[in-house]
Amino acid sequence: MRIPAFLLISFSLLPLHADEGMWLYTNPPVKQLKQKYGFEPSKEWLDHVQKSSVRFNNGGSGSFVSGDGLVMTNHHVASDCIAKLSTKETDLVAKGFLAHNPGEERKCVDLELNQLVSIEDVTPRVNAAVKSGMEPGAAQKARVAAINAIEKESLDKTGRRSDVVTLYNGGLYHLYRYKRYTDVRLAFAPDQGIAFFGGDPDNFEYPRYDLDVTFLRVYEQDKPAKIEHFFKWSKAGAKEGDLIFVSGHPGKTDRLNTMRHLEFTRDRANPTSLNVLRRREVVLKSWAERSSENARRAQDDLFGLQNSRKAITGMEAGLLDPAVMNRKRDAEQKLRSAVDASADLKSKYGNAWDDVNKAIADYDQFYTELYLLEREQAFNSELYGIARILVRYAEESRKPNADRFREYSESGLESLKLELFSDAPVYADLETVKLADSLSMMAEWMGGNNELVRLVLAGKSPQERAAELVRGSSLKDVAVRKKLFEGGLDAVRASNDPLIKLALQLDAPSRKLRERYERQVDEPLKQAYAKIAQARFAAFGSDVYPDATFTLRLSYGEVKGYEEEGRKIPAMTTLAGAYAHAADHGYKEPFNLPKAWIEKKDSLALNTPFNFVYCGHHRWKLRKPDDQQKRRDCRHHLRRQYLQPGARLHLQR
Repeated sequence: MRIPAFLLISFSLLPLHADEGMWLYTNPPVKQLKQKYGFEPSKEWLDHVQKSSVRFNNGGSGSFVSGDGLVMTNHHVASDCIAKLSTKETDLVAKGFLAHNPGEERKCVDLELNQLVSIEDVTPRVNAAVKSGMEPGAAQKARVAAINAIEKESLDKTGRRSDVVTLYNGGLYHLYRYKRYTDVRLAFAPDQGIAFFGGDPDNFEYPRYDLDVTFLRVYEQDKPAKIEHFFKWSKAGAKEGDLIFVSGHPGKTDRLNTMRHLEFTRDRANPTSLNVLRRREVVLKSWAERSSENARRAQDDLFGLQNSRKAITGMEAGLLDPAVMNRKRDAEQKLRSAVDASADLKSKYGNAWDDVNKAIADYDQFYTELYLLEREQAFNSELYGIARILVRYAEESRKPNADRFREYSESGLESLKLELFSDAPVYADLETVKLADSLSMMAEWMGGNNELVRLVLAGKSPQERAAELVRGSSLKDVAVRKKLFEGGLDAVRASNDPLIKLALQLDAPSRKLRERYERQVDEPLKQAYAKIAQARFAAFGSDVYPDATFTLRLSYGEVKGYEEEGRKIPAMTTLAGAYAHAADHGYKEPFNLPKAWIEKKDSLALNTPFNFVYCGHHRWKLRKPDDQQKRRDCRHHLRRQYLQPGARLHLQR
């Protein structure tokens, strides 16, 4: 039997293109692992790996790596915390941070980590709430009511954060219970120069030599938490041919979507998002170039925009590749043929694809308005987001829990308050720049004479209106937010805050768009995709993993090098390679190693392994088998050191 290892840093919010999948812990790939590698994971093994993994509320994954609460994650996952702890005088992103003892660790202002402790299948109960013949709007409300009730009952019974997760686009519903950690403190972060060494040129191909890592620690009752399940460091290191596992929370994928749905993503949704990301990137870059302090304030937003742009660009490239789409088209036709060949399956599921087509056609009619208003893309502002939450919660909290919007249900209330009452810095100048640009975008897309545009701008230019809204708002003060939150709808309606007033004015039209989306798009798609999932199970079995949903998944692969332009690229890089890589690029940004690395070169064991790749059969295999494709088959999505049972983790402070 081959001994498995674990990649410590796991899936981020970016879509995963790993080897053998994004497997549920309730349905692991036991048969495949046993046949290919001679390894059969036990229930105890899976439970240990599951509980050693953590999810970050700001998007990303990490792992417990010690019994006293130490967590390891990517630098870019922790960058939000690091940026919020930084000041003009002390830029922790640029300079890095090291706590020499726990007393020096710095508390992240609004970071929550979730440890998945149990999973329960609640599909029958959710599906039972939707009666045959229900109108889509009523069906959607019944489904949400059932989910809210399940989550609330679980919260009351266990005290755990309880989330009902939709799998297979509505084919299954699982209840995930999490232990929440809200006292999270920064222990170590490298400076950005080495954390993002190689920059964009390396980032989305193979970041061979960056130190993309951060250590944090979770606390309970002001003491380091005692952790039963954690990964231990392997002194031996990885070697080529090793079986490795990745445990983490991939963001969102749409591999099970129909061809029509994918075409809508390709032709409408992705281009819209890319246009927005590009314009915001240009605006922020221009603003950041005015001063070093502007650059510091904007860098976390800018980094997020750039990563999102690159991720969606990659998705779009796949959707524009005829080989990829033909493969998807063939798979869909194979399933539809299997359904059509059975009178029973055809009567149950045959109309599902037509239902998807209709829902997408309806969606196309109001996509822009929904995107701008309900999804707040016309209001790129932390302060407006706060105002919107206060207005929405004031209204939703008056309803029974079962009838509330999902994001305002009782089960998620504590997490909502953590976000809302964060004392993270809010920079008025940055807020004004971002809001002015998004208001301009709204006017460009909807037209200057549009009724909503005129209401929002109130007779002023986007720049003037943004400055007025940000300057006049008192929502930067957490005490003000708490007073409005606790005062309820009466306090919100009595507020003179301009952003609260604007959010109140926009709430009714925004709710109408949301209700239309839920009635005409979301609920019909859930019902249609549930049928398609059941058809797939009936025709081909359940041995397939669902799309990513930012919930815990298990992937596996093999440490392996690849070929590039006829040259064999080894699986491992070394510290020596980082220096050679910098020299090959003339030490110019982003290949300029930090000063400390240059000064300490002679004291390092340069043959120390640094990063490694693993290979597999993901979507890039649909491309022609040239050197470029082979290189992509071994993309370095998941990196850093790996952990396995049996060795101790040693950290030098």
